[in-house]
Amino acid sequence: MIDYEMHTLSNGIRVLHKQVTTTKIAHCGFMLDIGSRDETQENQGIAHFWEHMAFKGTGKRKAFHILNRIDSVGGELNAYTTKEKIAFYASVLDNYFENAVELLADITFDSVFPEKQIEKERNVILEEMAMYYDSPDDAIQDEFDHVVFNEHPLGMNILGTAESVRSFHREDFTRFIKDHINTERLVFCSVGSMPFKKVVRLAEKHLKDIPQYAAGYERQPFLAYRPAIRKVQRNLSQSHCAIGGTAYSNMDDKRLPFFMLVNILGGPGMNSRLNLALREKHGFVYSIEATYQPYTDTGLFGVFFGTEPKQLEKSLRLVKKELEKLKEKPLGTLQLHTAKEQLMGQLAMAEENNVSLMLMMGKSILDKNKIESLEEVFNDIRTMTSTRLRDIANEMFDENQLSQLIFLPN
Repeated sequence: MIDYEMHTLSNGIRVLHKQVTTTKIAHCGFMLDIGSRDETQENQGIAHFWEHMAFKGTGKRKAFHILNRIDSVGGELNAYTTKEKIAFYASVLDNYFENAVELLADITFDSVFPEKQIEKERNVILEEMAMYYDSPDDAIQDEFDHVVFNEHPLGMNILGTAESVRSFHREDFTRFIKDHINTERLVFCSVGSMPFKKVVRLAEKHLKDIPQYAAGYERQPFLAYRPAIRKVQRNLSQSHCAIGGTAYSNMDDKRLPFFMLVNILGGPGMNSRLNLALREKHGFVYSIEATYQPYTDTGLFGVFFGTEPKQLEKSLRLVKKELEKLKEKPLGTLQLHTAKEQLMGQLAMAEENNVSLMLMMGKSILDKNKIESLEEVFNDIRTMTSTRLRDIANEMFDENQLSQLIFLPN
């Protein structure tokens, strides 16, 4: 169960902590309610670029000193950007926890964006773009966002475009931060052996002097989904396919049952229906997955696979057949029990990873203003019925509402 404690600083920053007395490693970080969907067409990619630049210099540290501060004590310093969040976080031996808190505050709130470092990192991000483009498994997922969300910011690539990345200068970063950072829409979260009083004391010491930021940006809601089918010629040996559409938001009470449906369909288990049908029975694919990503006002569902061009149509028919089965035939008693046990086991194992737990806590507070315990989630899973799952399948797997993106070899 998640037993966490929370304290709010005078500047609005919420401090979250879960004490785990059996570990010597402390995980902590800032989670900001800012992401690529908060960009415009002109500055797309700037949130991700900011994530990179946070490590390149602050008012009191150069890039080497930032990296060395944590690496020299065997810790790890990291960051990521999603459609709706930016995170800066670290993992260290618990006696270096204060070092991590101070450094994370420095890079999150006092980056200076040196122009020379911007030029260097510009090339790094362009290389990152090329790497993703050369990996069709990654590229098709990114491009499918655009098929589903079209010109809405959710449809933009988190990395931006080569044109936008080449255009950024220091003032672009400072303007984006000024327009978006809000200390009431970010949290500092930690998991480790430290008692909560110590975490609060160190937070007060290193975070209380951070100014109160109050940017009042509003996210553009996504309202107009239109199914689309797109085929693209690429220099590939395999065909790659994405099929799916919009889904439930973070706040929808159908989110958890739909997550279970997607898990049954194409989750990480080797016994997923799509894996059994396309890989084990027919040998058409090496891997196939179904994913579901909820956002604050909508969500994205997708099935992704690669196969030989001659097997593409057969593979698509098999995928659609599995979707139809979930719509037409309710799960039997044993199937439902197995699906529940599998999902509960996967969630419990994910919570064993303390760095993932720490990041999940921060995201949950920002999205829902609460953190559900594992037992609360388990209780919701246990009450799910076959009828409810079938009704949701009929709502979500309507073939007329599904979009497709296909990469075809030249």
